[in-house]
Amino acid sequence: MKGFLLNNYFFITHFVEIMAALAGIYSYKKYKHTVVKYFIWFLVYIAVLELIGAYPRFLRDFEFLREVEVYLKGTKFEKNHWWYTIFWGMGSPMFYSFYFQNLIKSKKNTRWLYYSTLVFFVFCMVIIASNWDIFFVASFPGISVFGAAIILMSIVFYFLEILQSDRILSFNNSINFYISTVLLIWFLVITPLVFYQIYYAMADWSFIFLRWQIYLTLNIFMYSTFSIALLWCKPQNN
Repeated sequence: MKGFLLNNYFFITHFVEIMAALAGIYSYKKYKHTVVKYFIWFLVYIAVLELIGAYPRFLRDFEFLREVEVYLKGTKFEKNHWWYTIFWGMGSPMFYSFYFQNLIKSKKNTRWLYYSTLVFFVFCMVIIASNWDIFFVASFPGISVFGAAIILMSIVFYFLEILQSDRILSFNNSINFYISTVLLIWFLVITPLVFYQIYYAMADWSFIFLRWQIYLTLNIFMYSTFSIALLWCKPQNN
């Protein structure tokens, strides 16, 4: 089973991502007048992002793309680190900040999120500009950790607001509760792995396999939960 999961890591991950996006599209009609519609757009964005981001694999595996692979070989776009830094490392914290700003009623907490996200964006620009060559060949742990902090802060503000309101009485029917809970688990587990990235770079295969297993397990859990929540929850219970 372990070997099957690792050998099919790419396909399983993309399958659950596309499954969540399709569940969102299917249930879009009932959420189109709520903030959840932005989350559905983001799930579609993730599915497209991951497919495009896998271009090094496609260029390597498909014969008809070999000419493109030869053309990109030796260029800054040979690897996809730049793609994920921009559209995931920066994109996901900025989206979730925006999403939770639309959920949180406290103007004070909303301002905290807004200005923290603005600082995060400036921080990313400075890091990328001052490490331009690294930008194309490696990821930036600082961006990952700061981005995770933005998302965790958004979730904490949301949970605190629920605890202080009547919404806590129906939290189990709210899709935003499930989204927040799953994201909290995902980022609490994944973020510490960033600090061990040096082992990944040193080709410690035991760590690499462990890392793959953790990512795969959490991705299956996260996107499957998103799919079920989108289909099961009702807009009026948000």
